[in-house]
Amino acid sequence: MRIGIIQQSNTEDRTANIARLEQNIRACAADGAELIILQELHNGLYFCQTENPEVFEQAETIPGPSTLSFGKLAKELKVVLVLSLFEKRTAGLYHNTAVVIEKDGTIAGKYRKMHIPDDPAYYEKFYFTPGDLGFAPIQTSVGKLGVMVCWDQWYPEAARLMAMTGAEILIYPTAIGWESTDTEDEKLRQMIAWQIAQRAHAIANGIHVVACNRTGYEADPSGVTKGIQFWGNSFVAGPQGEILSQATNDIEENLLVDIDLSRTETVRRMWPFFRDRRVDAFSEITKRWRED
Repeated sequence: MRIGIIQQSNTEDRTANIARLEQNIRACAADGAELIILQELHNGLYFCQTENPEVFEQAETIPGPSTLSFGKLAKELKVVLVLSLFEKRTAGLYHNTAVVIEKDGTIAGKYRKMHIPDDPAYYEKFYFTPGDLGFAPIQTSVGKLGVMVCWDQWYPEAARLMAMTGAEILIYPTAIGWESTDTEDEKLRQMIAWQIAQRAHAIANGIHVVACNRTGYEADPSGVTKGIQFWGNSFVAGPQGEILSQATNDIEENLLVDIDLSRTETVRRMWPFFRDRRVDAFSEITKRWRED
């Protein structure tokens, strides 16, 4: 299967952002991509740098305008799309939601971000309610997709549960970057840790992992910080953690990557981690912390 990953730099002009997304989706489809992944909150700026009630006006229902327009495009191009939207579930209840659009333009399923950060420049708890759909893969014509969102990518338990429920590939739409006051050494450590964590999910579960990050600089509207430089580096890792393809950190790119989902069977026969798991000894994993 050929995967397309769109790493984009966004502006305040949402109409222009969406037009460029459509152009890039068409380019990926023209190059043979069957599954195309978009970055986290791809229609606009990453608005969570501040807590601003007016931003809730950007939220939309699912189904709604984006699922309709991208659904028409998916149907026209005969591709599966992974979207990332600011979902308005009802008045006062909002989620950070990934939506998978099938080749016929219908909604194959959705995933609501489970882990919600609350750090300087990433004030997501102000906007998003934690997801309530669990870690359930979405069945599509190209396979069973284990879609999660950004901060979820640090949690091995989430990746494991997706894999245990039959996910054939893990997909993470992402918006992560550097705060400008960090040292260059610290910036490098953060980016390497981000990649290693996800490559470890690929190894531990014997499946491919896709991370689609945004790139470009976005200012902090409040001026409290110096904004975020999104670090790009979108990548695909194979079932042994090997990097199959990786974007650069500072330019917009469409990655096209051919993957073979049957490699999961080969790798799991060689590294039978699921066979050897001591499930009888793991009950305390659901506790917040273990006391001595």
